[in-house]
Amino acid sequence: MKLASQYNKATLIITFLVLFIAGFIYYTTINYIVNKQLDRDLTEELDEITDYINLNQRLPKQLDFNGDQTTLTKTDQKLIEKSFYDIPYHVAQRDTDSENRGIKYKIKPGRAVKALISVKGNNYILTVAQSKEGSKHLTQLIIIITLGLTVFLLIILAITNKYMLNGLWKPFYHILQQLKAFNVADTNTLNLSKTNIDEFKELNDAVITMSSRVKNDYQNLKTFTENASHEMLTPIAVITSKLDTLIQDEKLKAEQFAQITDIYAATNKLSRLNQSLLLLVKIDNDLIQDNATFNLKDVILEKEHQFQELTQNKGIELIHVLEDKEITASRYLIEILINNLFNNAIKHNQTNGKISIKLTNNKLIFQNTGESGALNNAEIFERFKKGKSSDGTGLGLTIAKNICSQYNYNLEYVFEAPFHTFKIAF
Repeated sequence: MKLASQYNKATLIITFLVLFIAGFIYYTTINYIVNKQLDRDLTEELDEITDYINLNQRLPKQLDFNGDQTTLTKTDQKLIEKSFYDIPYHVAQRDTDSENRGIKYKIKPGRAVKALISVKGNNYILTVAQSKEGSKHLTQLIIIITLGLTVFLLIILAITNKYMLNGLWKPFYHILQQLKAFNVADTNTLNLSKTNIDEFKELNDAVITMSSRVKNDYQNLKTFTENASHEMLTPIAVITSKLDTLIQDEKLKAEQFAQITDIYAATNKLSRLNQSLLLLVKIDNDLIQDNATFNLKDVILEKEHQFQELTQNKGIELIHVLEDKEITASRYLIEILINNLFNNAIKHNQTNGKISIKLTNNKLIFQNTGESGALNNAEIFERFKKGKSSDGTGLGLTIAKNICSQYNYNLEYVFEAPFHTFKIAF
């Protein structure tokens, strides 16, 4: 869930809870005010009846003044505190049914006051009741208006948050878009939008500082790698040339020849490592731009012919099912990709094993027999990760992965017993 949506959700929930609690308090307060108003009216009615009794020294008849209902009940109690309370209020209604004509009583909410009065030495409980129907309707109307205003406020708040927050967060999404498109090899600076919000200003400054530092570090590392690799070419070539001369010397003893052969092999490995690192730098910086359209099937057949002697020496059976597949890419890089996949399939294969190659319009699949069990999928494409028995540089599959990434191909490894499988999805 996006931050704006999360904020909007939290705001609405909190607002609803606050309004619900405030509404409950508001409803309670209105009821309290209405009851107090009714209590004042009942007190006035009670005072009028009490004045009448004190003046005339006799009980009034059962009265119903202006909708107020009064009752007098004789009692032996000598002390009763005046009290107010809610009671059912019975309203007389004439029944218009032809078969059951008469008086019916409808129960409605009411409010009453109870007090003790004395007449000629006798005590009576005087009860005066009023209907709360009018007050109830007023309370319901106020509650409906309040609920309507609450719903209206929530809707306005949701709409305001949605559009206002989208406007407020535009600088953030612009920064996010720039970071997603950030390329460490790009010399252009980030184009960040101006904003009046202090937090986004600080974020802009931090992103610009970080990108400048990263680009500077990258350029320094790139320059160092290129210079180091180029500087290594000359001494490696000199060492290789001298070793070639020494190996051809017929005066060498067997032990000396073996030692020089080991040095020669190590030098060749160092040369291959240097070339691989240079190639990785070129791929990472997109420095190879000789794209052309060609048939991938022809490249695979060409590599099969080149590796034919190695497969025959190891007794490997090669099976292929190849369809025509036109691609647009650097033929040099694609040849290196196929070369590395072939080399990996032969080097890590078993004697009298199998290699299967399948090319379709959507996929290229290399399969080879080898050690039982799957390889570590998380490390297989990392630099300098190789098997214990491998004498390679550990960069072959890394280069293959980087070439595929260069052209948005997806290279993945799976183990489908007994085959180790590398799949390239175009």
